Amino acid sequence: MSERIRATFGAEELSVVLSHYDIGIVESVTPFPRGSRKSPKVGIVAEKGKFLLKRRAGGKAVPERVRFSHRVQTHLAEGGFPLAKIISARDTQHTYVQLRENIYELFEFVAGQPYERSEEEAREAGATLARFHEMMGGMKISKSIPVPTGDYHDATRIRSRLFGLGSTLSSHDSFSGDDAELASLVQFLLAGYDEAAESANTLGFGELPESIVHGDWHPGNILYRKKRVLAVIDFDAARRSRCVIDIANGSLQFSMLAKGDPATWPDHVDADRFGSFLRAYESLRPLSDKQRACIPHLMIEALISECVLPIYHTGSMGQWAGFRVLKMVRRKVRWIVENGDQLLTPESGGLSPQ
Repeated sequence: MSERIRATFGAEELSVVLSHYDIGIVESVTPFPRGSRKSPKVGIVAEKGKFLLKRRAGGKAVPERVRFSHRVQTHLAEGGFPLAKIISARDTQHTYVQLRENIYELFEFVAGQPYERSEEEAREAGATLARFHEMMGGMKISKSIPVPTGDYHDATRIRSRLFGLGSTLSSHDSFSGDDAELASLVQFLLAGYDEAAESANTLGFGELPESIVHGDWHPGNILYRKKRVLAVIDFDAARRSRCVIDIANGSLQFSMLAKGDPATWPDHVDADRFGSFLRAYESLRPLSDKQRACIPHLMIEALISECVLPIYHTGSMGQWAGFRVLKMVRRKVRWIVENGDQLLTPESGGLSPQ
C-alpha cells in the first residue's frame, strides 16, 4: 500500500469485528480519516451509543503493547482522568479483538474541539500532563505485561534514519533542491541531534528517575471543550522513560508557530504559550534543576525526531515535501540553540521563580 493512501475497513471485516461487541443494532458507520494513514478508524452510531473503532497499524499491532496501553488507560479511567473509555469485547478476556495479524480497539466516541493555540489551552495541557505523571506513579503493573521502553532521546533508530535521509529525499519526486544543499542539511541535523543528546546526558538526564510517560504529548492527542481538556487520546506510545521526555515535547508542541507553508513558519516559539504550559505543569509537579536544564536540548531532539521518521519513510511530512520541512527544522533548531535557555528564565515568563 502506498504511504499516501489511507487504509480502510472492508465491509466483511467490519461486520466480523463488531460482532464481538455488545453495542446493539448499528445505525451508521462513517469513515474517520484522522491520525495515521495506516491505522483506519470509523465512527459508529449504534443502539447503545456512539463509538470509534480503530485498527492498529502493523508495527503497533503487538498484543503485549496493546495490553500495556490498555492497562494505562484503565488505571487513568479509575482515577477520573479525562479520556475516551475503552469498550471491552464480550467474548474475549481482553479489551481488544484480534483477528489474524490485526488488532482492533473500540472506544467511546468523544466529540471535542481541536487545539486553537490559546494560552489557556496550553496551560490546560501542562496541568493535565502533570496529573498524568502523578497518576502513573501509583500504577501497579503485572509482571506478565512487558513495559515498552525507549524514546526520542539519544536513539540509535533516529540516527540511522538521519543517515538515510539523503538517499530517501534525493530520489523522491518532491525533491527540487540540489544534492549539495541536501547533504549539508542532513549533516547539520545529525550534528544538532548529537550535540543536543550529549548536552542532555552531561546535564544528568540519565540520573532522572524513570516512570511511565505518554510518549506523544502533542495537540493532536488532546480534545477540548470551551478551552478545557475534555479527553486525552492515543496512548499507543506509552512507555517507561523519564517524565521530562513528555515535558520537553509538550513544551515544544504547544508553543509551535506553524501555519501554512513551512517556509513561512517563524523560527521562534510562542513564549507565552511555552510559559503557560510549563508553569501549569510546575504548579502541580515542580521541576528539578536537572529536568529544567535538559528541556531545551530535548526540545531539539524531539523536533528533529518528529520530522525525520515520516520523511525517511515517505519523503514528506503530511502534505509537505520533506526537503522543505527539514529546512524549516534547521531554522528552528538554530533558534532553540541560541534562545532555549532564555525561555526558562522567570523574566521571559517561561517558569516561575524557585
